[in-house]
Amino acid sequence: MAKSLVNTNAKFGTMPVFLTALSTILGAILFLRFGWAVGQVGFFGVIGIILLGHVVTIPTAFAVAEIATNQRVQGGGAYYIISRSFGLNIGGAIGIALYLSQAISVAFYVIAFGEAFEPVIEWIAQNYGFYIPDRRWISIPTMSLLSLLILFKGANVGMKALYVVVAVLLTSLVMFFLGDSPIKPQEINFHAHISNNLNFFFVFTIIFPAFTGLAAGLGLSGDLKDPKKSIPRGTLWATVVGMLVYVAIAYKFAISASPYDLVSDQLIMSKIAVWGPIIPIGLAAASLSSALGSIMVAPRTLQALGFDDIFPQKGLNRWFARGKKKDNEPVNGSLITIIIAFVFVVVGDVDFVAQIISMFFMVTYGAICLISFLEHFAADPAYRPTFRSNWYISLIGALFSFWLMFQMNAPYAATSLVIMSIIYYIIMLNNEENQGLNKLFKGVIFQLSRQLQIMLQRADSSEKETSWRPFGVCISHDTFKRRSAFDIMRWLSYKYGFGTYIHFIKGYLNEKTTEESKKVLDRLILLSAGSKNRVYLDTIISPSYTSAIAQVVQLSGISGKGNNLILFEFSRTDPGNLKEITANYGLVESAGFDICILNTSYKSFGYKNEIHIWISPEDYRNANLMILLGYIILGHPDWKKGKIKIFALYPEELMEEKRKQLMELIKTGRLPISPSNISMVPFDTQNRKEVITRYSADADLTLIGFTSEMLTKIEELSEGYQDLGNILFVSANRAKAIN
Repeated sequence: MAKSLVNTNAKFGTMPVFLTALSTILGAILFLRFGWAVGQVGFFGVIGIILLGHVVTIPTAFAVAEIATNQRVQGGGAYYIISRSFGLNIGGAIGIALYLSQAISVAFYVIAFGEAFEPVIEWIAQNYGFYIPDRRWISIPTMSLLSLLILFKGANVGMKALYVVVAVLLTSLVMFFLGDSPIKPQEINFHAHISNNLNFFFVFTIIFPAFTGLAAGLGLSGDLKDPKKSIPRGTLWATVVGMLVYVAIAYKFAISASPYDLVSDQLIMSKIAVWGPIIPIGLAAASLSSALGSIMVAPRTLQALGFDDIFPQKGLNRWFARGKKKDNEPVNGSLITIIIAFVFVVVGDVDFVAQIISMFFMVTYGAICLISFLEHFAADPAYRPTFRSNWYISLIGALFSFWLMFQMNAPYAATSLVIMSIIYYIIMLNNEENQGLNKLFKGVIFQLSRQLQIMLQRADSSEKETSWRPFGVCISHDTFKRRSAFDIMRWLSYKYGFGTYIHFIKGYLNEKTTEESKKVLDRLILLSAGSKNRVYLDTIISPSYTSAIAQVVQLSGISGKGNNLILFEFSRTDPGNLKEITANYGLVESAGFDICILNTSYKSFGYKNEIHIWISPEDYRNANLMILLGYIILGHPDWKKGKIKIFALYPEELMEEKRKQLMELIKTGRLPISPSNISMVPFDTQNRKEVITRYSADADLTLIGFTSEMLTKIEELSEGYQDLGNILFVSANRAKAIN
């Protein structure tokens, strides 16, 4: 197995990247199908195809240049860039798809090479009466010779041959532009195309492989002296030059032949060029150079996949990753690539293979653009590329890539995404520790959360509050003794508000208490994982409960709006810490908080069927808050079968009036409380606790209002409710409106 994906004898510079990419861009499609495309959709239609294709390839080139200058790029090209940014799991899924497209590309270009011999075949048939009926008689032997070249000589010989074929390719293009066409149309019409033209996106699908030279240049990353320099320069220049050449060729076609001639003769360029035979020669050179580029790149992608242990079997990974000791040439990857290419060469259908290549490359390009966009949005300080693109360019590239996939061939697109999802799942099972995608999305979520908090804070300072929702915080040192307070927080914050639960650690901030707080937080997160909650968990270290409360009430809160409610908790069987709560009541009240004190009993929350709310004449400020809290708690799935009952304690002469007020409040506030669940109870200050106990002994949660005056006597909250379940005492800082 290779020790590294880096070739220690790497000596290639920017020019091989540029030539590999450009020779693939100005390749077989240009000679065999581009004139056909102009005839099918017209000059302006082809310009649309060129522009649409480069809406994908230019953002990808920018994204590649950016990502490549942020990290040390080793062998594996586009796969390496994707996997090191997106993580090995999704990178491996995309890498396998990329490798298959590269391997199939070899077959595509070899098939195209066979088409270049059409004039030779016709000449032999006319002069010797021998006709070769199938181009595979040429493409299969060509594939065999190409295989021997790569297996025994490697990339160095391929690169030397690349310079020769690029020279031939450029010569043929120059002769094409210099040619004075004998079949010029009488009237030049840039809108002209044949009447039975094909679907625009079908033509785009056939042409798009012409723009995929970008990936060919990337594949040489492991053989470059300075990938950070060569990849950006080579890919960007090849992309720009290729686009300009295609526009010029489209113009030359439009003024040199009619749409019918362009569609009926796939080698129409030979009738336009100064010397016709140069076109088949150029086609052969272009096809051969592209095939060489693909057959050099694909094995390196497979080698990188094996090096990263992407496949389930370790032995298979080692075999794929193995390279020659001298230069790390991926001989085993080349062998697999040759086998796949041979299968598609035997198929022999250029258009069929072109559709498959287009789909896989489009997925790859979309992924690269998406990576670049997410990296911009995540704003990770570790992401420091020396070449900078813009986030909106990458986003445009990603959106157009995935949109075009389904425009080109929706069934192919859906199938390719399903296959990639299955591959991703299989890889994930064997590489659970590789969480690159999670890391990237955590950065995105962090930035989104930060922006939303700032936006909410600004909105809160400039807009008047029209409706109330809980932004609650709870501070407790009994977290691991009782869970009732945490339950209240998770119910309040599940759907309608925000909740922060803080465990209090008494002491001074030092190394020991800091380490303890980290362990406590881990324990809190573990305990909360099994419940349906959206509570933010934290710890606080402070020398006293009072100082801890003073710190907590000044926290800005995770909502970006600041907290507005605080929850305390004490046990009915051990009400000792109620004194701590009452001693700090004034401190919290001065901060403008609504205050809830949970009195937990051995009954806990029972079956979570009934919430009883008790309203008395003293609750002119508390009543609406208690009703809102009851409604919000019912929004949690734990209370999906629950209902609210309201009990009003008033003198008999005011009962009817107060009942009408409650009914109107519930109606206008659209609260899910049935009129039958509103009970008017005669008011008697002497037996209030007995009345509440009689009606609510079986309630799962009882809400009772309190005022600051009641705290002067602690027994008002701690005694007389022995037979009730959990009680939530509520004190509103100001009256709440129910809209």
